[in-house]
Amino acid sequence: QVQLVESGGGLVQPGDSLRLSCAASGLTFSSYTMAWFRQVSGKEREWLGNRWSGGPTFVADSVKGRFAISGDNAKNTVNLEMSSLKSEDTAVYYCAAGPNLVGTESSAYSFWGQGTQVTVSS
Repeated sequence: QVQLVESGGGLVQPGDSLRLSCAASGLTFSSYTMAWFRQVSGKEREWLGNRWSGGPTFVADSVKGRFAISGDNAKNTVNLEMSSLKSEDTAVYYCAAGPNLVGTESSAYSFWGQGTQVTVSS
């Protein structure tokens, strides 16, 4: 069974940095695009970035310069590196996997993790 498990969330202060990690199992990691989304209750899931299996990464304009995607095919992991965190970054962050080269729409992704809460508060 395919499983995606996010980790690294927590309570941080504005301006802090945080790294989220997603560990994938049950799929051929090198054949998938891995993505990060976030969601605030009552709002749509927001695409943050993704990583193609070949290595290229992309991030949303809304977080460009603060967030970055990294991955390690050998470890079946994809990370979301976050810096200069703001209160508006507070959300549940989700890892997703989809057929290689899929883009920004949540409906394009086949598998999802359980989410990890990130709270930015002073």
